[in-house]
Amino acid sequence: MMILDLLMIFLGIIILILGVLIGVAFLTLLERKVLGYIQIRKGPNKVGLLGILQPFSDAIKLFTKEQIYPKFSNYMSYYFSPIIGFVLSLMIWMLIPYYFNMISFDLGILYFLCCTSLGVYTIMVAGWSSNSNYSLLGGLRAVAQTISYEVSLALILMSSLIMIMSFNMIKFYEYQSLVWFIVILFPLSLCWFSSSLAETNRTPFDFAEGESELVSGFNIEYSSGGFALIFLAEYSSILFMSLLFVLIYLGGYNLSFFFYLKLSMISFLFIWVRGTLPRYRYDKLMYLAWKIYLPISLNFLLFCLGLKIIMMYKYF
Repeated sequence: MMILDLLMIFLGIIILILGVLIGVAFLTLLERKVLGYIQIRKGPNKVGLLGILQPFSDAIKLFTKEQIYPKFSNYMSYYFSPIIGFVLSLMIWMLIPYYFNMISFDLGILYFLCCTSLGVYTIMVAGWSSNSNYSLLGGLRAVAQTISYEVSLALILMSSLIMIMSFNMIKFYEYQSLVWFIVILFPLSLCWFSSSLAETNRTPFDFAEGESELVSGFNIEYSSGGFALIFLAEYSSILFMSLLFVLIYLGGYNLSFFFYLKLSMISFLFIWVRGTLPRYRYDKLMYLAWKIYLPISLNFLLFCLGLKIIMMYKYF
C-alpha cells in the first residue's frame, strides 16, 4: 500500500509540473497578446488559430537551436545554473495546498522562503560563470535587488502568519471564509504585489536586464536551451507569486472556477504593469525596499499582533 501511495504522489507531482509548464506557455502568449493590444498591434496571430500554438513553436525553436558556450566560461556552473534555477522554480509548486493526493506541508511558508532564497544563487552563478563583465554586473544587480525584497516579503508574510498562527497554506482558506485579508491588510497587499514584481525581476524593477547599459543582464551569454530554461523559471515564478497573492489575500485555495479567475487576474496585472510603467531608478528601488516597505511591514506586524491579542482576550 505504501508503494502505491508513493506512486500516486509521484504521478500527482508529474501532472502538476505538466500543468505548470502548459500554464507558463499560455502566460507567455497572454503577455505577448496583451502587450500587443497595449501598443495597438495584434501580437502573435499566425501559428494556429489566433496564435494559440505560438508558445509551442517558440519552445521548439529555442530547444533545437545550437547552444554556444563562451570560450572562457566556467563550463559546469555555466551549464547547470539554468537547470537548477528551473528545478527550484518547479519545486516551489509542491506547496499548493491540495486536499488530495499530494504532500501537505505544515511548514509550507518556510519551504517557500528557503526555495526563493536558493534561487538567488542560480542567478549569481549564471552571471559569474559566463565570464562576461556585463552578465556579472547584471547578476550582481539582480542578487542585490532580490535579497532586499526578500526581507520585505518575509516581514509582509509574518503579518498574515500572525493572523492565522500557522505555516500551513490550507489555514489561509479557513481564516478567510468570512472576510478576505485584502480588506484588513490592503496597503500590505499592495506592498506584497510590488515586492513580487521586484522578486521576479519584472518591470518596473527589471534592472538585471537594463537594455540601455547591460543588453540583457545575467543571461546575456545564454542561447537556445539555457535561455529557454531561465525564461521558463521566471514565468513559473510569476505564476506562483500570483497564486500566493490569491492564497494569502484573496480567499485562499479552493477548487473552483472563481479561484482560477482570480489567479488569471493577478497574472494579468503583472503583464499590465509591464505594458504601462517605465523602469524605476536603481537607488529608488533600494530606497523603496529599506525606507518604505520595511517600516510599513513592521508597523503592520505590530498591528496584527495587537489584533490577535485582543481576539485571544475576547475568547478566553
